[in-house]
Amino acid sequence: MTKLTFEALSELHANAFAGQGRSWSAEEFASLLIEQNAFVCADRFSFAVGRVVADEAELLTIATDPRRQRSGLAQARLLEFEKVAKTRGAQRAFLEVAESNWAAVQLYETNGYLKVATRKDYYQMDKRTRVDAVIMEKKL
Repeated sequence: MTKLTFEALSELHANAFAGQGRSWSAEEFASLLIEQNAFVCADRFSFAVGRVVADEAELLTIATDPRRQRSGLAQARLLEFEKVAKTRGAQRAFLEVAESNWAAVQLYETNGYLKVATRKDYYQMDKRTRVDAVIMEKKL
């Protein structure tokens, strides 16, 4: 596993989500990742950030360099996230994803995540556009 700086995480996140809403700042990554229950799984071109509380894991964000998308990196990070979560005692994993992010929804469904709920108008994509968040769950 590669260790990325908070700045590198922020830059990769911004590139991966360009035009899809607000990306996370280096300060936000730093604030989150100092928490004892949070962790990051990364290589140079992709990462997944999650946390485990009690027996539940939450995938907070996952990102791949746009030039490396569709190369299996997101799936590798997702599987690594699940493995780390299990070693920390998680029995199930949750995530939320913009319903308009069809590639991510497909990734999660292919890996056994099921849609369990929707948050109406959750993501602010730009000044006038909001999209629903799909909440997904998987037993680990």
